[in-house]
Amino acid sequence: MAVEGHGQPVRGSARVNALIVVIVYTAAMCMNGLDSTIVNPALLTIADDFGEPAVAANTVEIAFLVALVVALPIAGRLGDRFGTKLVFLGSLATFTAASAACGAAHNLDTLVLARVVQGLAGGLLTPVGMTILFRAFAPHERVKLAKVLIVPTALMPALGPPLGGFLTEHLSWHWLFLVNVPIGVAAVLLGLFGLREHREGVVGPFDRTGFALTTPTLGLLTYALGFGPSQGWTSPGIATCGTVGLGLLVVALAQQLRAPEPLLRLHLLRDRAFGPATMLALLTSAGLMGVLFVFPLLYQAALGASALDAGLGVFPEAVGLMLASQVVDRLLPRFGPRLLTTSALVPAALVFAALAVPGVAEHTWAVRALMFCVGLVLGTAVLTVQISGFGDIEPADIGHAMGLFTIVRTLGGSLGIAAGAAVIEAFGGSGGHDATEAGPYRAAILLTAALVAVGALFALRLPREAPGPPPFPEDEDEPENENKDEDEDQGASRSDPDGDGKRRHDAAGASAAG
Repeated sequence: MAVEGHGQPVRGSARVNALIVVIVYTAAMCMNGLDSTIVNPALLTIADDFGEPAVAANTVEIAFLVALVVALPIAGRLGDRFGTKLVFLGSLATFTAASAACGAAHNLDTLVLARVVQGLAGGLLTPVGMTILFRAFAPHERVKLAKVLIVPTALMPALGPPLGGFLTEHLSWHWLFLVNVPIGVAAVLLGLFGLREHREGVVGPFDRTGFALTTPTLGLLTYALGFGPSQGWTSPGIATCGTVGLGLLVVALAQQLRAPEPLLRLHLLRDRAFGPATMLALLTSAGLMGVLFVFPLLYQAALGASALDAGLGVFPEAVGLMLASQVVDRLLPRFGPRLLTTSALVPAALVFAALAVPGVAEHTWAVRALMFCVGLVLGTAVLTVQISGFGDIEPADIGHAMGLFTIVRTLGGSLGIAAGAAVIEAFGGSGGHDATEAGPYRAAILLTAALVAVGALFALRLPREAPGPPPFPEDEDEPENENKDEDEDQGASRSDPDGDGKRRHDAAGASAAG
């Protein structure tokens, strides 16, 4: 059943609204997910077209990633202050316009600037979009969203490199960005007429100190983690960014814990479901992104395979994720978050370790089968965590919870890649040693398996039961709910920022059921 506002049961037009939310969210997240990987195959072509060295083209990606993570901390605050519809559609329109500017760029500086704007808009899209999506469905119904969440989070990033290579080879690299324009315009227009505005309202002043600390912290750490493996951890730029970023992180955490109205509501990590779910997001993202980074290198070292062959070898992981999305909605209500996540992470760690067994990488179909299993079992755990982790979060906090969850998950992926690269270097996979030796890569894969195994310990802290329906009976003949128009509902939402009455009842019911 679709729900409107803060979980009030609705029928009729609200079901249509929920469908529009799903369509607009999926379109926007597909654009954002695709842009994170589609440019990689075209970087050399872009550098050649602009007469720039190949290393300079890397700024096209780093500009996007750093800008994206920098925008994440303020997403929840902006959605509460100005309304989730306004912020989401404004970000989507900005992302679309920036995509057009990227496609029309006539030099590298213009392209990088447009990518910065794209990244800032993309950083707001994900948490605010998920806030809108989760508010359109009651906690016990969010399990149905697995089929929606998997498309932008798994399929689109996996399709990015082959699609980017195809467009670059048969059309031009400009179409890597221009392909977003018609999709973005259609999604914005549909959202203007189909989405409903929601404002939580804000209490207290904006945490300027927190913003001044968290923004450079995330930017510096993302830069260091993203480029440390390729530029060297001891290079002056990476060493400086990493050291300053870690120092600012300590200061920022201390400030956020003391601030009366912090930018990042770290106290939400005390929630019995959200806290473990966030740690699991960190560990599973680190493990998955780490193995997807390391294993293609092992595959090429062991078999002498091409980069394309290595990319196709890990593609079955996305297929496994897609299959997982089709079964989670049936398994989660039956087994509950704790049992389902734990029973998925343990075999996931074993599958990761199997990828490091000598002789496995030499067999193409063994590789494909194991990568499919990675997607299936780890995808089941990831989707379960993403859906069940927000069951007890109060409606007023869900936007901030989404922002915090997305930050941790994003940094987890960067940490996994950086850790894998560090192990390869430490065991002699670069430098003066023979980079074709498979040993260092297998050691790095075992590290990713260990990260996933540690995640199983945090899974034991998840709730036993999946979120259930509200404990109060639904009155189908209640005339008040059917006759209230949209403006009255929105006015009630704005005039009741503390969640009194029915909204508090619903939140309490959802919390008790979770």
